[in-house]
Amino acid sequence: MSWRYPIVLGLIIVMILVNFISQRIQKRRGILLKETKETLRQNLFTRFDFRRLSWKRKFIFWGMSFLIISAAGPQIGIRVKPVERKGVDLVFAIDVSTSMNAEDIVPSRLEKAKYEIGQVIRNLQGDRVALIVFAGSSHLYLPLTSDYEAALLFLDAIDTEMIPTQGTSMGSALNTGISAFSEDTEKYKVLVLVTDGEDHEGEAIEIARKARKAGFSIHAIGVGTATGSLIPLKTKKGIREEYKKDKQGKLVTSVLNELLLREIAQAGGGIFIRFDNRLATHRDLIKAINQMEKRTISTHEFSEYEDRYHIFGLIAFILLTVGFIYPTKRVVSDEWKGRFVE
Repeated sequence: MSWRYPIVLGLIIVMILVNFISQRIQKRRGILLKETKETLRQNLFTRFDFRRLSWKRKFIFWGMSFLIISAAGPQIGIRVKPVERKGVDLVFAIDVSTSMNAEDIVPSRLEKAKYEIGQVIRNLQGDRVALIVFAGSSHLYLPLTSDYEAALLFLDAIDTEMIPTQGTSMGSALNTGISAFSEDTEKYKVLVLVTDGEDHEGEAIEIARKARKAGFSIHAIGVGTATGSLIPLKTKKGIREEYKKDKQGKLVTSVLNELLLREIAQAGGGIFIRFDNRLATHRDLIKAINQMEKRTISTHEFSEYEDRYHIFGLIAFILLTVGFIYPTKRVVSDEWKGRFVE
């Protein structure tokens, strides 16, 4: 149930206060009348019924209440309205390994990726989106949903501390991404791999090739530069303490593995896109998604309402009519004082 003008309902509170004040005043008047003589009260109120007056006020009070409800415009949902929309199922597999903290992309690789993915989500129309995070292992972070506001909230909370198992397992990310799709159709399924290209297992290309045969489209997004950057190690408060070093104590430089990502995109029937320090690098991905054939997704929601003010208005009319015409005169049966004539 909904209301067209909900603010009008506040008048009911005002009416209750007025009715309360009126009753207090009437009570005081009753106290004053008790101090008068009994004969005077009988002469004044011989044909006046206070119980009838009480009922009259009740009819008027409830009549006004229903009139206010009617004026507020009550609307009642009468049926489920079918809503059809077209779209694809879009799954983002986002690398959250420590190498994504590299700052060759401002402010960092991960923050740049989150920003560009957020722009893609804001431009979706009817598509469903899911989020996967991966490092040494992968996890479904947000299942497929068309609630873009929720997707943006989940996206904003992603950081490199989410998965304790470090490393970069793109093969695991692809397998988790494939299992995230709920439909069995061979079309309309897009997996976007967002990473700097480091792969510690080397299975990603073969998995992408098999996924393409199963009807998936896999796009690869490279985040980083060819020159690379050191990997900062930060505290929980985000303060940089030092840079990552290998077992020999040498500083580790992380570079974008563009060649591998291009091979994954080619094997998966998608495109390669680079997220770098240029602006609006997400547009190529949006263009690729919009060019895909999209299926019709049918959902249902309570969205059709009908005004029901006339029902409450009719009740108000009946109660007010009864209240105004209801008599307060006491019904007295006069005793016949005549006589029979013989």
